[in-house]
Amino acid sequence: MTDSDAPADASVADADADEAVDADADTDEPAGGDTDGTDATPAPDVLDTARALLATGPLCDHCLGRPFAEHSFGLGNHERGRGLRVAVALADDDDFQPGAAGDCWVCEGVFERVDELAERAADAVADYEFSTYQVGTRVPPLAEENDRLLREDAGMDPDAGEPLRKELNREVGKRVGQVTGAEVDFERPHVQFLLDVDADRVEATVNSAHVYGRYRKLERDIPQTEWPCSDCRGSGRQGREPCDTCDGSGYLYPESVEQLTAPVVEDVMEGVDSTFHGAGREDVDALMLGTGRPFVIEVDEPRRRAVDAERLEADINAFAEGKVEVEGLRLCEHTMVERVKELNATKRYRAQVEFGADLSADDLADALADLDGATIEQYTPNRVDHRRAAKTRTRVAHEVTGELEDPRHATVEVHGAGGLYIKELISGDEGRTEPSLAGLLGVDSEVTALDVLAVEGRDEPFEHSGFFLKDGRADGDGGETGGDDDSDDGNGDEQ
Repeated sequence: MTDSDAPADASVADADADEAVDADADTDEPAGGDTDGTDATPAPDVLDTARALLATGPLCDHCLGRPFAEHSFGLGNHERGRGLRVAVALADDDDFQPGAAGDCWVCEGVFERVDELAERAADAVADYEFSTYQVGTRVPPLAEENDRLLREDAGMDPDAGEPLRKELNREVGKRVGQVTGAEVDFERPHVQFLLDVDADRVEATVNSAHVYGRYRKLERDIPQTEWPCSDCRGSGRQGREPCDTCDGSGYLYPESVEQLTAPVVEDVMEGVDSTFHGAGREDVDALMLGTGRPFVIEVDEPRRRAVDAERLEADINAFAEGKVEVEGLRLCEHTMVERVKELNATKRYRAQVEFGADLSADDLADALADLDGATIEQYTPNRVDHRRAAKTRTRVAHEVTGELEDPRHATVEVHGAGGLYIKELISGDEGRTEPSLAGLLGVDSEVTALDVLAVEGRDEPFEHSGFFLKDGRADGDGGETGGDDDSDDGNGDEQ
């Protein structure tokens, strides 16, 4: 967004043009360490250099003081400049001449615009809730060249002090904080400003908000995310006629976990779009029960961030009408998206299994004992080989138990590593999975119903406190996450 009609072709992250500086810093510390700043009499060489700078033309106090940014602690550049101006006048017994301000040949009066730029930045996000920000500036190339020539003409090192852009960032940044009451954040601010002085444009980028939780899927045949129709590619039409495959809807399934949850969060936060991120996904025909599956909903350009998580949870559950339930909603860091996708996890499943011949309880018990703790090799399953790399994946079945219901039916529970294909563990998938229950029994075995009972971090829980926000800010160190080289969840029908 911008407060000007000029094209928004700049970016806060443009390292060649923009520089983000700590808006809370009053000044730069001297290179040689802290001083108390009490020496009121500049050294002779400093006075000589100040005279040389003043001789180049009219200067504001900022531009006079900036080449000495490494001198004295606790002063702003404008204070340094005024102090030097006074010291030179006293030493030379000349009349005092105030800083040139608007007539400064170096910055062309840009520091007189600090309040204006800060007010325009605040106005650009007046309708948005935020508590952290970052400021970057783009100054006219001529002003940056003048800043270099100032030092050159005075016989100074061209890198002495600090660049004009760095000081402008700091001064405007401090003022933005005063106007908005927000705090500077260099990692992931709620709002980023780019102040293009040359184009007279103020741009604001509102970063996404994120909500973490766990969901249970209580009805079958609901995918996790929107599943566009493959025949019409989501258009809902085949030529001039509605698509027969999806009845013109554009989707293979009318609802998804995403469609039953994300729109509610987007609406409450008054965002412009939303994205659903899950910790893997269950088969379309599987239930997600127990403690639920971790997820993050990312909301783009939210106007509201301070939401009531308990009320949001209730709103989602009412909207989903018993098809999906969510719990444990919390505002979280953007890094939680990577965590839910990459954290090493284990899964617990319950499968209803049908056999092609009669079995005894001992037959089943012996086969399950062989699978319990076994390392399973699975070549890409037939049902997903059109969208998964053709390779062999090795996963561990940590625990496998079961009970025979009748000679042809059993309930089997599996605690397995993330990425273990459960249906194929049972069926063998025409020899692509070894060992398998069917192979050990020597009898055709098929999963007729699959439920996911738990999705938990293998070494640590998903709910690490460092990834959650407190009063809109990070609660602690988010740390790092690590995942398997193969990012397949392997639970089944991944879209």
